Amino acid sequence: MRHAPALLLAVALLAPAAARGEGPSPAPAEGAQARPPALQVTIDRSKVDLKNRKIEVKLSRAAAKVRLKVLGQSGAVLAEEETPFDGAAAGTPLVVTWSPASDETVARIEVYGHDTEGYWAGVAIVPWNMRIPHEEVQFETNSDVIRPSEVPKLEASLKKVSELLAQHGEIGKITLFIVGHTDTVGSVEHNLGLSRRRARAIAAWFKGRGLSLPIAYEGLGESAPLVTTADEVNEPRNRRVDYILSVEPPRLPSGEASWKAL
Repeated sequence: MRHAPALLLAVALLAPAAARGEGPSPAPAEGAQARPPALQVTIDRSKVDLKNRKIEVKLSRAAAKVRLKVLGQSGAVLAEEETPFDGAAAGTPLVVTWSPASDETVARIEVYGHDTEGYWAGVAIVPWNMRIPHEEVQFETNSDVIRPSEVPKLEASLKKVSELLAQHGEIGKITLFIVGHTDTVGSVEHNLGLSRRRARAIAAWFKGRGLSLPIAYEGLGESAPLVTTADEVNEPRNRRVDYILSVEPPRLPSGEASWKAL
């Protein structure tokens, strides 16, 4: 049986995993069979369901099986599963589930795809993220300017972010994601733009104060309220900004929303 000589662990939900780190292969000897292209394993970010403990995997060649190894934040192995797929065609969505030994928070999921020719490749998912509790910055109406009176709130948030980075920096490449929200006063288009500008203003403030980790931002306007209201309702709890530390980009609603690097 032929096996790939190494496993590349990619800390990205959609990153392909090349099981080989080789340069161009030499021309095969006469009569020898050429090596097939490297097996690719991909995972659909939108189909990663930690609550129901299942993910969707695709292989670039016919699939024999998929193996999972689920690790908790303590480093303990929470589950090891192997699911056969009996030669499912390349590109077929392969749903894999697991049953954990405990309710410990998942820190890492290693995914190994095996094709029907005896090759394998793998990726690792790091689903860790943490929302930062904070006091909301108050902006003037229709403004994205951070007033001097609001700076102490941001300084307190910066301190929390720095403390959490010191505690969890070994997890991987962490990014600060900032997402803005509004209430329903004003048009949908106006609120979307306003929430995006305010999120960017806060991201720029953190960057300007020397926060060295990557920062991304987006605004969702009134589309994801904390409190559901009718239109044109002035609801302070919906005028908020979320701060999220995460290795993987948090999922955004479908449509035009996308994370923007500062």
